Amino acid sequence: MSNEIFGNRVSRFAAWKAGLAYKLCKKFFGEQKEPLDLVAVAKGEVYKDFKVLTLVRREDLDAQKDDDGKQLKVHEIDPNNALVIGTIRMGFGHWRIAIALASVAASMNVRAYILDFLSFTNTPIARSIKFLEGLYNTFSRLSQKSKWFNNHIWEDVTSRANATLDSAIQNREISRLFMGAFKNLPKNIPLVAAHPWVGWSALHCGMTNVVSMVPDNLPLAFWLVQGSLHTVQSPSAYMGYRALLKMERGYDIKKCLPASDIIQTGHYVDYELLSSIKADCKARLDRAKRGEPRRFLLTMGGAGAQAHKFGDIARYCKEYIRQKNCALLINMGDHEGRWQVLKELLEQSMIPYTLHTDWKKTKAFAKDAETSHVTGVHIFLHKDFYAAVYCTNLLMRVCDFMVTKPSELSFYPIPKLFIQRVGRHEAWGAIRGSEIGDGTKEAEEHNMLHRILTMIIEEDDLLKMQVQNILNNDKIGIYNGGYNVVQAALRQK
Repeated sequence: MSNEIFGNRVSRFAAWKAGLAYKLCKKFFGEQKEPLDLVAVAKGEVYKDFKVLTLVRREDLDAQKDDDGKQLKVHEIDPNNALVIGTIRMGFGHWRIAIALASVAASMNVRAYILDFLSFTNTPIARSIKFLEGLYNTFSRLSQKSKWFNNHIWEDVTSRANATLDSAIQNREISRLFMGAFKNLPKNIPLVAAHPWVGWSALHCGMTNVVSMVPDNLPLAFWLVQGSLHTVQSPSAYMGYRALLKMERGYDIKKCLPASDIIQTGHYVDYELLSSIKADCKARLDRAKRGEPRRFLLTMGGAGAQAHKFGDIARYCKEYIRQKNCALLINMGDHEGRWQVLKELLEQSMIPYTLHTDWKKTKAFAKDAETSHVTGVHIFLHKDFYAAVYCTNLLMRVCDFMVTKPSELSFYPIPKLFIQRVGRHEAWGAIRGSEIGDGTKEAEEHNMLHRILTMIIEEDDLLKMQVQNILNNDKIGIYNGGYNVVQAALRQK
């Protein structure tokens, strides 16, 4: 096993530890030795919206059925004018980034295939991802309940523990478990990886055109995949990853990431949002002029860690909601259990709400909200994973502020109020948003959050400032990252 990466040494202990992690995962979950025989089907809402084909196993007939149980036509993978978008679907962020790329690819008439590790049911690939996702979700929720755990454990795990080159070595070894997903893919088809395990696995199998999308502004070696082209969303991320900033452990770093291995693309944003920036910003200002209720979109993350925070916001805004000075649109994703927590909090505070669970009606609500008044509290909960994630994208266009932890949503062109992060790596999302002026600083404490909410509801200056900054950012291409990633993948071919 090599103990070098990007020409820099890591300790023999680090290399041994990476090998041990691989062996333990292999022992618990197994290894996908046999190649997956993948074919494509036109399946689900992601196909209806973006003509994206989903990769499934040829022998998995259940995966080849539509929502009504009808057997779908199977298509062979065609590498011409096409790319594969690979994701592990751990949390919402990786999937949202994949959707953004699919949206952009559709607008460019490029055929996109979605390869989702978690969809290969009853395989070592899916079992391992499911287990690790469960651990991540549990610890994320605990970090929001326990200040001690968050400050002394989770902040370190989500930053320093993933910062050094050791973590890239570990990902390189663990990804060997997933190689079966790529052994039969055309070696020259562009692959855009929304997670490093996807990128490493593809390179292990001899794929020649791999693009690694880096979501974090905080430089973390966790995201580095040697042999791929890395894309980052901001200048500070470019410098940090290019210089392998603070990624040493044991040995000094002698070499930087080659300039040919990294590009700054801008923010990864869907075509639908990007093409509507001017109209959506105008609508926000028009609603403010008319004195309509300030619309807040509250978004639950994939780990479901914000239920109590949302309950606190609703309780604080209760009188504003009653007087029709603000409205809350809360996307709970697919978190039925977390909705029960929030539901109890709302009922304890005697706050009425409307629950939306039908995807067609949710889309109709978002469309109608473009021209109609929105009041009260609206809860959105969808069992389908795509709907759970994409609901936020639909509601972004018709809301005035998005209230979110500084995750992948930090980079979207909507005014943002950042609440407490879930992991230290997310802090730099809020820094990016506040510096380019389309988001606030991170409001970690209740008093600070309440004060900002009052200011936003009662006055218009912060809204107007963020709207103008979004328009300025749009002019210089800050939100064009999705296009630049797709174009880079096609050029690499």
